[in-house]
Amino acid sequence: MLRISELKLPLDHPPEALPVAIAARLGVGAGDLLSWSVWKRAHDARKKAAILKVYIVDVEVADEAAVVARRAGDPHLRPTPDTAYRLVARAPADAPRPVVIGAGPCGLFAGLILAEMGFAPIIIDRGKAVRERTKDTWGLWRRGELDPESNVQFGEGGAGTFSDGKLYSQVKDPRHLGRKVLTEFVAAGAPPEILTEAHPHIGTFRLVTMVEALRAKIEALGGEYRFGHQVTDVEVEAGRLRGLHLKDGTFLQTDHVVLAVGHSSRDTFRALHARGVHIEAKPFSIGFRIEHPQSWIDKAMFGPCAGHPDLGAASYSLSHHCANGRTVYSFCMCPGGTVVAATSEPGRVVTNGMSQYSRNERNANSGFVVGIDPADYGGGHPLAGIALQDELERAAFVAGGGGYHAPGQRVGDFLAGRASSDLGSVVPSYRPGVRPTDLAALMPDYVTAAMREALPVFGRKIARYDDPDALLTGVETRTSSPIRITRGADFQSLNLAGLFPAGEGAGYAGGILSAAIDGIKVAEAVARAMVGAKAVAP
Repeated sequence: MLRISELKLPLDHPPEALPVAIAARLGVGAGDLLSWSVWKRAHDARKKAAILKVYIVDVEVADEAAVVARRAGDPHLRPTPDTAYRLVARAPADAPRPVVIGAGPCGLFAGLILAEMGFAPIIIDRGKAVRERTKDTWGLWRRGELDPESNVQFGEGGAGTFSDGKLYSQVKDPRHLGRKVLTEFVAAGAPPEILTEAHPHIGTFRLVTMVEALRAKIEALGGEYRFGHQVTDVEVEAGRLRGLHLKDGTFLQTDHVVLAVGHSSRDTFRALHARGVHIEAKPFSIGFRIEHPQSWIDKAMFGPCAGHPDLGAASYSLSHHCANGRTVYSFCMCPGGTVVAATSEPGRVVTNGMSQYSRNERNANSGFVVGIDPADYGGGHPLAGIALQDELERAAFVAGGGGYHAPGQRVGDFLAGRASSDLGSVVPSYRPGVRPTDLAALMPDYVTAAMREALPVFGRKIARYDDPDALLTGVETRTSSPIRITRGADFQSLNLAGLFPAGEGAGYAGGILSAAIDGIKVAEAVARAMVGAKAVAP
């Protein structure tokens, strides 16, 4: 088959226009077009009065060789790649059971691949199963009651469960592992269109049932889940991992562990550092959440086409390099969503964004953040970034007045350098609630200066982005892990054999899809380590 890219049609084109356009692009008659299917679909909104749909399609034609010869040099025509996933190994009958720590996207797919290869993994998580965890999370949002082991960060599904459920990534994926992830999600109940949309998403409620379905599949393949199991230490012998010490006093013997704990398992990072595991400080970003009415964003991005059913709620991606050398950018944009309380520790306030599949809430929100690196926060110590996060989150808790209320400020007041005494027309979505204050007092001066420079720049790109009534809510500190648990080419820790750092917490992913892809890669590395290179299929 052949793959055609950059096939553009008007937004409201009739269904029959697509095969006609395919035949015209290939220079064949309608009868020579044997079959076709959409691989990806997006839209081009650069001309708001004439928004286009953009397709990538796979096509079967009667005389492929003639078409290829006739279209030689066409950069938008190539053979359809093989995207099928193939297991790299099979577990021998006497294989010991590997352990996966963490049941987020990375741990989920590491566990699934290991189970499919026959290794019967044990998957442990400090939190609860996803439905119990959801109840606990709503307890924080509705009543200000935090369970430190069951919240937005900890529990089955990971932090991505309470997000926009974005399923796209910028990571290089020559093996099409992302397709394996999306295919498994569809089999678990995700909408089939995530396979064809250029920027697919799911939303929290659907993610809950999908995570449960994938757990059932792993268990049917011999895997085992153990919730409420927190790792407090690792057993090391001659530079090799020999087991895990758990909070309940038990010991789990194992020589192969996938560490997929997410970016907020600070106590785990401290325990590993105390054991001498090689950890490095890494860049991350800090800032606030910014909210606008979704109608403002739709109008700014889609113009007269705003509200078109094929476009849905508009999203955006913004970046600005400031005079002080800093980069300000939008992060984890949630169309038609809410700002959520995302702390995992008492006495801290952390914000994040979340959308449901419908994306029909009143406001749009995104992170409005500034990149920082270890030199900014005394990164001579591997855990210095964690210390900075903790300092900012404690200050936000105080500024919010306690009870997990968040500090907030109108953009107009932030730009003018004055505290907000009340909120404007943009109604905050954060619960338990928002207290007007001066957010600039929470951030380093260079962060505040960069944000004040970027806001009007973004306002020129998206109308009303810097509207005086737009709302900032703080703080956004867990954009990514502030550490990297460095691993070698074999995916094992540099100085602790048998430990396979993985996913976002270890510094190797950022988001649901990239974390899941990394989980697949690490599971394959575990299999290779366990069965030996000779037993691995090419």
